[in-house]
Amino acid sequence: MTVGTLTTRPGPPHNETATRYFEHSSAPRVNTDAVIVEALRADYPELHITVVPQQGNNLFAYASAGHASLAAIDEEKDRLTWKFFLPPASRLTGQRGALVDRVKLGRYLLDWQGKEFILCIADGRDGEMAYPSVTNQYILSASVEATNKLLFESGAWNSELHNEIFVFDGGFWQKSAELWDSVQKSNWEDVILDESMKKAIISDVENFFDSRETYERLKVAWKRGIIYYGPPGNGKTISIKAMMNSLYKRKIPVPTLYVKTLASFGGPEYSINQVFSLARRTAPCYLIFEDLDSIINDSVRSYFLNAVDGIEKNDGILMVGSTNHLDRLDPGLAKRPSRFDRKYLFPNPNAEEREKYMVYWQTKLSDNHDLEFPDKLCPAVAKITNGFSFAYLQEAMVASLLAIARDQDGFSERVCLECLEAHAQAAKGSLCDRDCRRSFKGLYDWMSMVRRQDEEDPDLDCYVLWREIKKQVRILKEELGEERRGK
Repeated sequence: MTVGTLTTRPGPPHNETATRYFEHSSAPRVNTDAVIVEALRADYPELHITVVPQQGNNLFAYASAGHASLAAIDEEKDRLTWKFFLPPASRLTGQRGALVDRVKLGRYLLDWQGKEFILCIADGRDGEMAYPSVTNQYILSASVEATNKLLFESGAWNSELHNEIFVFDGGFWQKSAELWDSVQKSNWEDVILDESMKKAIISDVENFFDSRETYERLKVAWKRGIIYYGPPGNGKTISIKAMMNSLYKRKIPVPTLYVKTLASFGGPEYSINQVFSLARRTAPCYLIFEDLDSIINDSVRSYFLNAVDGIEKNDGILMVGSTNHLDRLDPGLAKRPSRFDRKYLFPNPNAEEREKYMVYWQTKLSDNHDLEFPDKLCPAVAKITNGFSFAYLQEAMVASLLAIARDQDGFSERVCLECLEAHAQAAKGSLCDRDCRRSFKGLYDWMSMVRRQDEEDPDLDCYVLWREIKKQVRILKEELGEERRGK
């Protein structure tokens, strides 16, 4: 085997590296790295050693993507691996999963652009952490220049996104292909909002990323902060995802950094530093803090505000924070213009928006020839769902479709409506013998509205979807009343 300009054996007869590693790992130890380097120098005195932490520059991932080839060169007795069963991402794929190895100690021949290197992988302590789980890669080559070229190219590749999104969770950044796939299915056409507000949201973000020169000419820091707020289930998350999708489709894509939580072993201050360090390196970027009120609490507020508004530049960073509880946000976040200077309210939809949402479902189900969904059902449903969020409207539709799938004749829906109507004449809190559901505040007015709809258009009750929606909306009205009483 040729490594650089020297010819060497795949591995020595006596593997000093493996010997020292196992001795070291079964006795008190301080720094695995020093032990492995010393042993490798004994095994390969003629080669140069470069130590590379796997976390920042994963050569296995680089090779797996087709940029290099790897082949094991040590014997089974000199290797240490953990074997895992990796379940499929979804059972719908028809796959059963796979067995994968995690290398704790191993040696490989790495071939890259016609040059060969020896790659040793070792897992252990770094001398600073209380518990081991630091994986280092040891590159051996006759040419330092060749090693540096390899590490530069693999490092650049590892730092880039490949149909992935950066997600910060548990104290470190990771790449999520699952979130990327979900975002690809999110489009502004599927977001039902007030049209003027939707246009303003899109324009606000797109114009920011188009206006760097304008900000610089006006001597204004090129950064923005936006808050989406309002009751849950009204489009904040889907709007964020639709914007992520549109930003990735720009001529020069704008990446998203998504922050789930700041909790970590290093403390929230460490996490905030990690979040903004990557955001500054990645800028221009779209930095998301979902459920901002739960992420930024009193213990981290001052550190977060300093990261946003301190001496370090945040040029090219557009932050979006979402919250269901604007009143819980510190005024320093919600009211200071240099931090989050624009706020959008996502209220419960009005009658027009509820009707548009039903039209969206009508279009979605247009290829189902077994279900009748006439145009007049859309305004009718909108009228009996006052106070519903989009999430509740979706639940009413999904529950109705599932019920229809279970009971195609629709007979039970008629009986249930009569049963539910009887509640309007009953005392508050009474139970119905047939359905065992409590009445709720406003039930009588709601039933009157439902009956008016049926009287204005008697044909409505011929549609099983209308009959089932009436039942499901009634159930959700009760749940909504319980939620409000519990606050």
